Amino acid sequence: MTERHVELPGSQRPAKRGAHRLRDADPHSHVEVTLTLRGPALPDADHLPKKALSREEFDMKYAASQEDADRVGQVLKGYGLKVDDVSLPTRSMRVSGTVAAIEAAFRADLGIYQSADQGEFRGREGAIQIPLALQGIVEGVQGLDQRRVAHRASSSASLAHAAALVPLGPADLESHYNFPPGTGQGQTVAIAEFGGLYLPNDVSAYCAKFNRPVPSVNIQAVDLVPPTLQQLQQLPPAQQQEELDEAGEVMMDIEIVAGLCPQANIVVYFATFDQKGWVDLLNQVVAGKPALPVCLSVSWGLPEDDPDLTASARTAINQSLNAAALLGITICVSAGDDGSGDQLTDGRAHVDFPSSSPFVLSVGGTMLQGTTAKATEVTWFVSPGRRNGKGAGATGGGVSVEFPRPNWQNVHVASVNPNSIDGRVIPDIAALAGAPLYDLIFLGKDSPNGGTSASAPLWASLIARINAALPAAKRQRFLTPLLYQNGASGQTVGQIGCTDITSGQNASHPQPGVGYQAGPGYDAVTGWGVPNGAKLLAAL
Repeated sequence: MTERHVELPGSQRPAKRGAHRLRDADPHSHVEVTLTLRGPALPDADHLPKKALSREEFDMKYAASQEDADRVGQVLKGYGLKVDDVSLPTRSMRVSGTVAAIEAAFRADLGIYQSADQGEFRGREGAIQIPLALQGIVEGVQGLDQRRVAHRASSSASLAHAAALVPLGPADLESHYNFPPGTGQGQTVAIAEFGGLYLPNDVSAYCAKFNRPVPSVNIQAVDLVPPTLQQLQQLPPAQQQEELDEAGEVMMDIEIVAGLCPQANIVVYFATFDQKGWVDLLNQVVAGKPALPVCLSVSWGLPEDDPDLTASARTAINQSLNAAALLGITICVSAGDDGSGDQLTDGRAHVDFPSSSPFVLSVGGTMLQGTTAKATEVTWFVSPGRRNGKGAGATGGGVSVEFPRPNWQNVHVASVNPNSIDGRVIPDIAALAGAPLYDLIFLGKDSPNGGTSASAPLWASLIARINAALPAAKRQRFLTPLLYQNGASGQTVGQIGCTDITSGQNASHPQPGVGYQAGPGYDAVTGWGVPNGAKLLAAL
């Protein structure tokens, strides 16, 4: 076709760092992309309704139009593309075709690239162009480039050194954080994964060790079918080790929720670690497939201003997070394990995304110091405050450069970056990330682990337990803004329902060498503090 094309705003993408182009993509190979369509404007963080919307209310107010979907399908079929799926509530369409047809439709020069950290992958550079007839209708195109944009907040290798204190099991965590009674019965807790695999025998062994019933674990393959252990053992050694590292992290998420909510319905979503994977996974959660969860635990992310993440993808992901908040889903996201630098080395402080979104609950990390009988909880920081493969790390936290500070986040924290905006501050709250770690099982053996990757599923489990105990009219609420509201005593709900952490900081060295300090009240390393579950339940 000779139809005129226009640039898709926010689609500009540089070459992946450390990657080089090997060859053009095979014009006959198959490609699937996810399109984001326009729709009625979602309310911003300051104008979320006090009560979660029902499925019907949300769909009626914010779904894309059938007319737009039909128009997009008609135009793209003219390029030889096939419409595989349309979801008006999540404003998304999946379309597929050959590389040649995709390149004609979106003017993307697709190539096969190679990098040391990812091997060979399909990628692109520059901007996407869309047919003029779709201008203003199509707001995002994800899936052309398969570079990795989802990294775990922690890695088992860097946290392998257990402390002198004994790792904590589920009963220890319940006692330490004063969980309200319950087992999560009737609650759906979702977990997001972008790699790894599920090992049911480890969950059974973990539950047997701590005398907990084995929960229902529902695996949802969004874009990725997790391999079995037998399939993994057939992979080349290097790939096998990478998958095992991620599998240890996946099992940590599942076991923490299984131990604290053994009678909840646990749904684990697996998607690819590219931009399309993020969008597709969140769309499925928002669509309530297979069920609408009360919370979603996410222990993956990357710096919010990482050049590998396009502006249109960040917008599409944030739009899905916004939709989840409207439906009363609290998405618990790890704040990161590399302190104030968040793995970037440009001399500035950075925060992790999607933890920095105003539509999630950002979860920082703490550690215990002292003896088991008399331990003090402080900010998690092990020099140099970033992961180095030797047990180091620190809680992420700081001030966003991408998202303005919502009015409800009425805290006074200035960015350590010169001339920065008064952006969204993270984390909102915290929980154990460092010593003495969590008592877990991996491949049938004791395998203590931690990081803010563990703090997020702990908070998701607590939210599920609290939700089950609340009156029906106060269930299924997006928690984060509520923490900043005043309770009956005049203190904020965060102050009432959390134990303040006043010691520690998160400056990663040598880059950026500055960070944020804990202190009385809210701060940008542990937020309002660690949970006191019974008090938080009462405050809500």
